[in-house]
Amino acid sequence: MYTTFKCSPPVSSHTKAQLTLNSFEKGGDGGGPSECDNQYHNDDTPVVALSTGWFNNRSRCLHNITISANGKSVVAMVVDECDSTMGCDQDHDYQPPCSNNIVDASKAVWKALAE
Repeated sequence: MYTTFKCSPPVSSHTKAQLTLNSFEKGGDGGGPSECDNQYHNDDTPVVALSTGWFNNRSRCLHNITISANGKSVVAMVVDECDSTMGCDQDHDYQPPCSNNIVDASKAVWKALAE
């Protein structure tokens, strides 16, 4: 059995998160189209999925967030949820539920933070 979460830590300009890599492209490891716009997104586009609590019933859909690491920052659009309440099924690519502090980011986000 996996741990599940319905909430996430409070959000501020200094909230710490675990950054993970995801492909939002068709056939990528993100599974189906993004929940916010029912679209796939190119790996060169800075987009993210947030843990269920931060996703907050779609209230952050298509809003930009700033991600900072290694002295660099990048702005990315929220397009999907990293489900913290369910997992291990076809809809979730048989992955376990996300932790409550996940920012699941496209390759573009990782690249911007590495440059």
